[in-house]
Formats: sequence, C-alpha cells, structure tokens
Amino acid sequence: MKNEFKTWLEDISIAIKEIKSFIPEPRKFEIFKEDIKTQRAVERNIEIIGEAVNRIIKENPSFPIKNARKIVDTRNRISHGYDSVSKEIIWAIIIKDLPLLETEIEALKGGY
Repeated sequence: MKNEFKTWLEDISIAIKEIKSFIPEPRKFEIFKEDIKTQRAVERNIEIIGEAVNRIIKENPSFPIKNARKIVDTRNRISHGYDSVSKEIIWAIIIKDLPLLETEIEALKGGY
C-alpha cells in the first residue's frame, strides 16, 4: 500500500478522535446544539474525513471503506451546501456513523 493511504487512514482516525474529544460523555444534543464552536470543529473534522476518503477512492475505487461515497457527499454538502446541513444531521453522524467508521478504519490500519 502506498504511504499516502496510511497517511489518509491516520488522518481519518485523528479526525474521529478529535470529534470524540469535542463531545464528552455523556453526550447531550441539547449542549451540542447551543455550542457553535463545537459544531464548527466537528464539521471541519467531518470535512477532513470526507477529503481523506475521497483521495483514497480516487486512487483505488475498490478500497474497502463502507459508505465511502456517502462520506464524500457529506463532506461536499458541508463545504458547498453548508446552509442545508442541520445540527441534527451532524449529531446523527457523531452518534451513529462515526463509531462504525472508527472501527472500520482501525481494522484497515491494522491490515496495512
């Protein structure tokens, strides 16, 4: 595997860890929805994740990241359609999608 793939996987892993650090346990949507700094920090890290996934699948379209296209589409939506991204969507990504992606990325990193 190219060194770039390792770097991109590590970038994804770091971004996920940062998001987790911004939203301490117990996670409460009521706090998140009032905290604009945390929202922007999370959005930025989701953009980083999406860009790293985009670079990976451009180099290797069959690279085994589930929902790769959705991840890239979310990045594009935050970057270009920022006014159509709700706090609820970002929260759902934090709670439901990131834990699964984290497990997947850690497994992929272990294989390379």
